[in-house]
Formats: sequence, structure tokens, C-alpha cells
Amino acid sequence: MNKAYLGEFEELVLTMVGILGEEAYGNAVVEEIEKQLEREVNLSAVHVTLYRLEDKGLVKSEMGGATSTRGGRRKRYFAITNAGLSLLRDLQENRIKLWKLLPDLKFSNL
Repeated sequence: MNKAYLGEFEELVLTMVGILGEEAYGNAVVEEIEKQLEREVNLSAVHVTLYRLEDKGLVKSEMGGATSTRGGRRKRYFAITNAGLSLLRDLQENRIKLWKLLPDLKFSNL
């Protein structure tokens, strides 16, 4: 079986597509990352990542209808595929497994 590997940002964007559901498009992904993680991200980087995830078969996309608020331009909506969801579940299981192996750490206030 050919295992897909994701970088941290790819995993983050894929997760946000899953969270946003039917409202997942580039700008919404940026806004959700900023809202949930207080992390600034570049819209262009998100778009490149969405297309890379689509090439990997982890998301699929379709064009929405044109709206007057966007000057007649259409949004490209993304949806997580079964392969993408399966990969996220595998990543979650692996992270939980590793966290369970990590000894209890006591952090001192330095």
C-alpha cells in the first residue's frame, strides 16, 4: 500500500477543509486557521496547498455559482474525500499512540 505523507501545513489545511464542510474555500480556510489557532497564513499558500491535496486525491473541488458580491466571479469549494478522511484518522491515531508513549513531563517555569 502506498502511504501518503503530509507536511504540517498540508495536514492543517486538510483538517480545516473537513471542519468547514460545504463552506470550505480558500479564504474561509484562511479565516478558520486564524480564528482557531491565532496563526496568520497566506491565501496563496492555502490555495497552492489545496491544489496539492487535490492532486493527492485527499480533497476534491467544484466551482460554485457566480455572485454579484464577488463581481461575478465564482468560488472553488473543496471537500475532503474518503481517502483524506482516512488519512486524517490515521494521523490522529499515530499521534495519540506517540503521546501515550511520552513520559509525563513536568515543566518548570523558567
